[in-house]
Amino acid sequence: MKKILLIVESVFLLVPISCVLCYTSILTLIISRLPLSETEICFLVEKEIPSIHASLELRTGDKVRFHFLHPAPPSPTENSKSAKRDAELVIVARRVTECAQPVIVTGDLNDVAWSATTRLFRKVSGLLDPRVGRGMFNTFHADYPFVRWPLDHLFHSPHFTLQDIQRLPLIGSDHFPLLTRLSLTPLQGARQTSIKGSAAELEWAKEISEDQNVSKNDVPKQS
Repeated sequence: MKKILLIVESVFLLVPISCVLCYTSILTLIISRLPLSETEICFLVEKEIPSIHASLELRTGDKVRFHFLHPAPPSPTENSKSAKRDAELVIVARRVTECAQPVIVTGDLNDVAWSATTRLFRKVSGLLDPRVGRGMFNTFHADYPFVRWPLDHLFHSPHFTLQDIQRLPLIGSDHFPLLTRLSLTPLQGARQTSIKGSAAELEWAKEISEDQNVSKNDVPKQS
């Protein structure tokens, strides 16, 4: 297991770039033109599946809390019921509810937008899905035009409003890139409404995390 945090200077863009690199069984790399702080690499549910948590400072001085996730998909040999993936999503959702800052949760969640788990994540976290009413934006599998699913997600707090969302052309991966442009407009964004979970659904979320012996307290929070 390797954990590397570094700041590099871009020769081509002539601006500082913040990088977070984590390499275990998979490579996770975050690159930002804006400064990152409070950066932590965690293994919330599975010891070989990292997540990255950080705060990003905008040019206005506002800070945005980020959670970058890539939970493992269900596996016939190791995790046939997706319980570990579901638990990771649930504990992040529960932690997000305690954050007063603008929040973005993004990554390849290995789950479709309409699944019970993804909808539960939205109901618990209160975050918005910018795709709603705008399209599917199927990102996987890039090699099979007739069998594609929206596995790559970005959810944001109501502090933001959407400028643009689009699936970009192939880049040699089995996933298409997904470009999302957001504006930090808290007053305008406050008019947006998220879906709410019932008492039974919130209890279900709690049970999912308890079954895997994990908690929202395992997820780093902003200082």
